Amino acid sequence: MLSLEADAMTARSGFACIFSSSDEYERALITERRARGRYARNSWPVIAIAVAVAIAGTVAYWM
Repeated sequence: MLSLEADAMTARSGFACIFSSSDEYERALITERRARGRYARNSWPVIAIAVAVAIAGTVAYWM
């Protein structure tokens, strides 16, 4: 009987979560995704604005 209970305790411990809370899990998940470049900033809007300003400046200069 003790062996059966010991086996049950061993089996249950295999399903334990390594995170103590969902906040800790989310933090680890976001950190991992950032390390892989998932949340990298997109620089296209900045480039588009710079090009638009350059074109507007050129047009204004020649008018």
